[in-house]
Amino acid sequence: MAGELAEQVGASSSRLVAYAVTHHIIDSGDERWAYNRLLECSGQTSPAPMEPSWAMGQVLLDGYDFEDDLATLTEAAVRCGVAQDSAAGRDRVSMRLMGSIMARPSEVSRRFWSIARSEGAISATDWFYRLCCDVDYVRRSAIARNLKWSCPTRWGDLEITINKSKPEKDPRDIAAAATAGVGEKYPACALCRENEGYGGRAASDAGGHAARQNLRIVPITLGGEEWGLQYSPYAYFEEHCIVMSDRHRPMHVDRASLGCLLDFVSQVPHYFVGSNADLPIVGGSILSHDHFQGGRHVFAMTRASVAESFGLDGHPDVEAGVLSWPLTVIRLRSADRDALLDAAVHVLEVWRDWNDASVGIVSHAADGTRHNTVTPICRMRDGHFELDLALRCNVTTEEHPLGVFHPHADKWHIKKENIGLIEVMGLAILPPRLEHEIGAVRERIVTGRLDGMEDDPLCASHADWARDVARRRPELLCADEDAAHEVMRQEVGMVFCHVLEDAGVFKWDAAGRAALGRFLAAL
Repeated sequence: MAGELAEQVGASSSRLVAYAVTHHIIDSGDERWAYNRLLECSGQTSPAPMEPSWAMGQVLLDGYDFEDDLATLTEAAVRCGVAQDSAAGRDRVSMRLMGSIMARPSEVSRRFWSIARSEGAISATDWFYRLCCDVDYVRRSAIARNLKWSCPTRWGDLEITINKSKPEKDPRDIAAAATAGVGEKYPACALCRENEGYGGRAASDAGGHAARQNLRIVPITLGGEEWGLQYSPYAYFEEHCIVMSDRHRPMHVDRASLGCLLDFVSQVPHYFVGSNADLPIVGGSILSHDHFQGGRHVFAMTRASVAESFGLDGHPDVEAGVLSWPLTVIRLRSADRDALLDAAVHVLEVWRDWNDASVGIVSHAADGTRHNTVTPICRMRDGHFELDLALRCNVTTEEHPLGVFHPHADKWHIKKENIGLIEVMGLAILPPRLEHEIGAVRERIVTGRLDGMEDDPLCASHADWARDVARRRPELLCADEDAAHEVMRQEVGMVFCHVLEDAGVFKWDAAGRAALGRFLAAL
């Protein structure tokens, strides 16, 4: 068995080396070094490589899936005892294998900026993104498992995704985490620069931390400070990048952060970039580390038209308007970066202290805790800076304990989590449980079995909604599978549409429009 394992490791390592050469991860002169690194990481000391099969041009890579060979080496490491026999343990070995044959971070950075200077920012990000995909930091095969569709609404075509890419936790890792010691938390969080090259740790060791040996971060200066550009391993859209401060400090939305957004699009003008709000409920899942998200995707909100234009006193060089969008979004546009920044800060400062009891907006709690902030999104368009400010308020009430401007309880069966930057722009990130739950609901509606849904664990949370869908969409009864599937997808999309409407601080009814008018007058 040992001989068979060694033979498999040798063949897989040779093919991975050929793959790395062909994809310019390593130079052809690094073949033997790379082969030996792969042997070491998989716990082997032999066999010799399959020369000359690894030589450039001698391995047919059409249709080649490097993840199969990566899995072979990972299993070898587990069998040899150099890797933990769990999903997380295998993942750490995979990252170590690919990271072991990559260029050092400083070399990646030099190459990125050299390409940017000689060929432009688009060529630089093309090269960097391709590298991150080729070394499996961006998990293309996992991302491909996500379910995606679009849903036409009055606001445009919203994008709906059921996120299946992030791996579910192995029961062995969960059990180990339950007995883990506290220990020193290093890196401090998943976004710290110290993650670059980090080997990860098991769940039994201070709670566990993902391996990041194949992570590469390109330094970029924003606001006179050092930041880092990397790509998201489980991307939600095209070239989904993360831009994080070198310092582990909390999220903040202010003049400095807005200026950083403008600095970023000045250097990478083909990407949008935005920040989650800096308050709980309306912010993202990570508030502890200052960071932005961006990429090369055009969202429904980007395409939204301006429903109402207005002037900003003291800011004649800035166009301002309210978008036709479920959330209240103010779009500012100017060719003058500094003028746009001044205007954005003005809007932010007025909004932070804005109160309007008629529509439930409360700027501060009795103890002074701030409720109002914005979700800013920045881009270049037709040579102009464009900054969208989505007005957010995280006030809670007895009726809405998770937030007045948060998904309301009747929509929690589809979406209960925070509405962050990506969803503000019209892309739903829904939990994987929905794939099977919606399938079960669809089967119930098609067959007319609407009684007893509360006793079905897959359907219980959806029971009221399912009966409403069945009433409104009688064509579902006895519909064929494809037609029923499409109708249910559109119904899920409409729930997300209403979720976004819940998050809007100035609704599109008469009271909301009147309240918005008062706010715009104050600007």
